[in-house]
Amino acid sequence: MTAYVVLGGVVLAGILLVVVALLARWMLAPNAPIPATLRTYESGVDPVGTGWAQVHVRYLAYAFLYVIFAVDAVFLFPWAYVLRDAHLGVASLVEMGIFVGVLVVGLAHTARRGLLHWT
Repeated sequence: MTAYVVLGGVVLAGILLVVVALLARWMLAPNAPIPATLRTYESGVDPVGTGWAQVHVRYLAYAFLYVIFAVDAVFLFPWAYVLRDAHLGVASLVEMGIFVGVLVVGLAHTARRGLLHWT
């Protein structure tokens, strides 16, 4: 039961830190709602037109691919670090082979559909 108390304390401390940071920002930040500060800032250039812009869907595919391979790296590097442990054995190698195999199937699917071309 003490593990749950520790977990609850950590969660409560995290929530408290976020609330304190939000309150400190609200109390300390300057508030001057004049038209110049309420206008959209685009790299020093005055905004032109409406705020609506269409983005091609292929950029979403690149974002998904990045997330997939970032998650892949998050799992592979620690696994490779502890691979020297004799207790992991063949089961760990098979599990990681399945994980990488699923990623390779996904990459092959995206390549077959032509999502890896930047045109």
